[in-house]
Amino acid sequence: MASTKTTTLTFRIEPGLKEAVRAAAELEHRSIANMIEIMIRDYCGRVGVEIVCESKTVARGSAKRAKQLGKI
Repeated sequence: MASTKTTTLTFRIEPGLKEAVRAAAELEHRSIANMIEIMIRDYCGRVGVEIVCESKTVARGSAKRAKQLGKI
């Protein structure tokens, strides 16, 4: 899923939220960074926000939602 180029995102978060993300990542055997990426992709897919990559637009979410958005 990762492209050849990445960028850094730095932000502050409440300790309880960080612990929740850490616990979720551990449950799925992921790093915290990868878990955050999965969460962002999931949210964008559910609300219809397109994720634009260098060479293509990545449609996330259900096929039904993509169809509603005119992607399929």
